Order: sequence, then structure tokens, then C-alpha cells
Amino acid sequence: RNLARSCTRIKNHLKNQLRRNIMSKDKLIIFDTTLRDGEQSPGASMTSDEKVRIAKALEQMHVDVIEAGFPIASNGDFEAVRAVARVIRDSTVCGLARAKQIDIDRAGEAIKPANSGRIHTFIATSPIHMQQKLRMSPDQVLEQAVAAVRMAKKYTSDIEFSPEDAGRSEPDFLCRVIEAVIREGATTINIPDTVGYNLPHQFGGLVKDLIERVPNSDKAIFSVHCHNDLGLAVANSLSSVLNGARQVECTINGLGERAGNAALEEIVMAVRTRQDVFDCDTDLDTTQIMNCSRLVSGITGFAVQPNKAIVGANAFAHESGIHQDGILKSRETYEIMRAQDVGLSANKMVLGKHSGRNAFKTRMAELNIEFSSEEELNEVFANFKTLADKKHEIFDEDLQSLVTETSTELTNEPIKLVSLSVCSETGETPNAKITLNVDGKEKHAEATGGGPVDASFQAIEKIAKSGVELQLYSVNNITTGTDSQGEVTVRLQIDGGIYNGHGADTDIVIASAKAYVNGLNKVIANQKRTHPQRGKV
Repeated sequence: RNLARSCTRIKNHLKNQLRRNIMSKDKLIIFDTTLRDGEQSPGASMTSDEKVRIAKALEQMHVDVIEAGFPIASNGDFEAVRAVARVIRDSTVCGLARAKQIDIDRAGEAIKPANSGRIHTFIATSPIHMQQKLRMSPDQVLEQAVAAVRMAKKYTSDIEFSPEDAGRSEPDFLCRVIEAVIREGATTINIPDTVGYNLPHQFGGLVKDLIERVPNSDKAIFSVHCHNDLGLAVANSLSSVLNGARQVECTINGLGERAGNAALEEIVMAVRTRQDVFDCDTDLDTTQIMNCSRLVSGITGFAVQPNKAIVGANAFAHESGIHQDGILKSRETYEIMRAQDVGLSANKMVLGKHSGRNAFKTRMAELNIEFSSEEELNEVFANFKTLADKKHEIFDEDLQSLVTETSTELTNEPIKLVSLSVCSETGETPNAKITLNVDGKEKHAEATGGGPVDASFQAIEKIAKSGVELQLYSVNNITTGTDSQGEVTVRLQIDGGIYNGHGADTDIVIASAKAYVNGLNKVIANQKRTHPQRGKV
């Protein structure tokens, strides 16, 4: 009896200790820069409407800070940041600015409509950047950094400062700059590994050293922004969190310039899964991760590799007999996370041509896909029925693609694909006949090419006469099977601008034509914005 009482007492003590540990956990702030740094991937530019769609998805996932863009970069970027600031209510909307008056004023104007706005200003602090890029002395850089924070205070009290290329900066100088900008009013200090140069133990040690050495470090939250040039962005970020950083800057799918940024989904799930190691946690609704991943992939045209951690098609797939046997007996034998925790459904409803409207609508709701109108729902459902007649089983990825395709069809685009006929046979030159609806009028063209896709593009160009240069043609199957939809991405270049076109269909030639037309519509839309008299076909 005494032993039983002792066991109960120990059990209750451990429960109370665990409860205290959970309550004492720090919050790890998630700063998503998909719309800014992610967009800097060559070919990943997004329209204002696309940025708003992604921002809403990030807000639904409870991302703390959304860096919506670089307002000084262009009028389009300024308007996109302002559009995001108008619609986002629960997340902080951030605009990036160099440590210059013109940048900060532009960022301040862009975030003005936000319920909660932040200005993120930066200047390089590494010797190579100060000498070779800025042509400034350390004292001049320090003075400009402080002045930038002072200027930003006119617009908001939420100010983030980044010493660019901190990973290659001299620690003593970093301490001077950080102490000065905190004294001036910076509330978040971001330490970027701008070129992905650092190793985890070095970078974590740098963050710890700065927090300990800067006298007023307790007056600001320390953040990290790691690039993936050596494949260490997530490792460096997590090492920094273990050493005191309480904000991580990251992107959906690790999108970003060069080799990309730290992947949001990997950071969040590593911290959530290893709560025995991390003394902090995020507020994210991780069940929204998969939806956000697919949305960003669909809009940018950057496919997610199948073996990508957390969001890859194979992340929760098991083929080995030994693994399957273990999973059937106990999921934990080969899975450290549940598929449901990132937004996948273990009990997937199979949709096909016999499925009714209610089953379709229910599955869409489970995927957190909302329709802006009954018209949009009806249009997507009609397209779903058409697709179901072509392939036996409809997968979640097909539904995501249908929504993207239908939203494109519902927009008032000047060029629409009406019909396409191609002939390709051994020993003969492929031929394509196409009909396009251009501003309400049908136009026809015929062309030959090296293959059916090339012939189709040549026929489209006979009508469009756009003068674009095809930079990229990429095909991915959305799901498995020979009846899978093909997802085509084209990258078009004209007048220095790059435009992504996206199309999907079970017929890969039709998908290609859809993608090319989609890209041309983006070119025309941009030309009309910059030159109202241009863009006529």
C-alpha cells in the first residue's frame, strides 16, 4: 500500500512538472518571407492577387509575421504590400527597406493600412560587403543603421533591423551596431546568414555570443534568417533557436533565391516534434501546412520534390514490406509525426465520376478550400466532372489544381484557349490548328513545329505576335498513373520581365497550350499597367 501511494505521488509530481514545463515554454515567432525573399527566386514572381491568396493562407495557419514584399523595388511590389496590409487582420504585415530614407518612407506608406505593421530595415556589416558593395566605413554603416531605425519610428514602433551578411561579420562590430539600434528603438534584431556560409555550431554560437555580449539585448527579440547554399539553412536556424533566438525567418517549401531559405514546415515540425529538446514552441496550426505548400507550388510553378521533408509526396509513404508491417502494427515504428498533423488525411475519400456535389464540397472543405461565390463552386464542380470522366480516381492534388485552373478561367483574361487540334505521326512534320478567343473574337491559326507542343506554341504566336522568348518549359505529373494530369509551367521573357504560365490537363499538349496562354495573359496585363496603349493582340 505504501509503495502504491509512493508511485501515485511520483506520478502526480511528474504530471505537475510536465504541466509547468509546458506553461513555461517560450513562444517561437514565425516570420514568413515567402512573398518577399521567396519571390526573389528567378521566375517565382507573383501578382498582387496571388500574394493576397498566399497571405490569407499564411494568416489562416497563424503565421505571426508576413513579410509581404520590398515596396521600393517597384510600383507593383508597393501595391502588393499595401493590398496584403488591407486584408490581413491577425498577422503582422512587414515591408522590407534598405537603410535609406526613400525606402523607409515607401515601406511606411505600404504598411499603413495594416492592423499591425512592421518595417524591416537592413544594411550590410561584413567587411567584404562594406568595402566592395557599400564603399562605406564601419562608422558610416553604424551611423546609417541608427538613422534608419530613427526614420522608421515615424511609421511604427515595431521595427526590425538586420545586419546583412552577419554570418561573415566581425562579432565586435556586430555588438556595436546591435546595441546602438536597440537603443534607438529596434524591437527585433535579425541575424542573417545571407550567403549560407555558416555551420550550425558556429551560427548558434554567434547568436548566443551576441545575446550575452550586447548590454541591452533583453530589450529586443533575436531572430535568424538562414540561406541554404550548403544545405544547412534549417540546421543553422534550429541551432540558433537552441541558443536563444526566438524568431525564425523562413519560407514555404524553402523557396528563395539561389538555393533557397530555411523551410517553414521543417522548422515548425522539428520544434513541435522535439519538444523534449526545445524550450519553445510556435502557435502555428500545422494542419494548414500541406495546403499552403501546394498553393505556393501551384502559383510559382516550383514543384515540390517527392522526397522533400514534411510536404513531399513520399514524406508519409511506405513501400518497403518491413516498414509496412511495422506501420500496421504501430505507426510510431516508422513515423515520428502523424500525416494528419500537417494536413494530410489518413482516411481519404476517393472521388470519381459517380461522386455527388455534396461529397465534392465536403472534401473541398476538409482541404480548407473556400469558394468566393456559388458561381466559382459550380465552375470547379463542372471541371471536376469533366476530369473524372477522363481518369478513374481524383486525388487531393487534382482538386488543388482544379481550383487554380478555374480561378484563372474566371478572371477576365484577354486570351482564352477555345480548341486545339494536333497531328503527330512518324515521318511527318507535326501540325497544330488552334482557335483562340481574343477580346471576345475568335481567331484561328495553323503551324508546324519540331513536335506537337512546339507546333502549338508556333500557332499561338501567329495570333499573339507577342515577341516573347521561352526561357523554361517544365512538365510534372500531378499524381501517379498514366491517366494523371500533366502540370506544365512555362517561363516567358520579354523586355527584361519574366512571366510564369501554368496549365494542367490529362492531355499534356493541351496543358502546354494552356500554360503558354496563361503566361501571355500575364505579359499583356503587365504591359497594360505600364503602357495603357500596348498589349493589344
